[in-house]
Amino acid sequence: MSEFKDVTIVREANVYFDGQVTSRTIVFADGAKKTLGIMLPGEYTFNTDAKELMEILSGTLDVLLPGEKNWRTVQGGEAFEVTANSSFSLKVKEVTDYCCSFLKG
Repeated sequence: MSEFKDVTIVREANVYFDGQVTSRTIVFADGAKKTLGIMLPGEYTFNTDAKELMEILSGTLDVLLPGEKNWRTVQGGEAFEVTANSSFSLKVKEVTDYCCSFLKG
C-alpha cells in the first residue's frame, strides 16, 4: 500500500542517534500505529516494546535479529519482523526509507 487514509499524524518527530534516524508516527482510527522514517548510513541498535514489522521501502541494510548469529541483508521491497521486548541491530549502507508497524501479539 503506497498511501494511508484516515490517519492522525503526530506532529513531533521521533529523532534518534543525533538525527541520523528520524520518523513520524501515524495513528489509525482503530488505534494501530506505524512510523514512517529515514535512516542515514551508520550502525544502530534499537529496543522494542511491541512486536514490529519493518518494511524497507528503499535502501539497503544489514540486520541482526534477536537470537540470530548471522547478519542478513535487506533491501527496498523486503521486510523483517522483530519480537517484542527485544533489541536488534542495523548496519545501514545507504539512505533507507522505512515503515515500521507495531503489531499486537
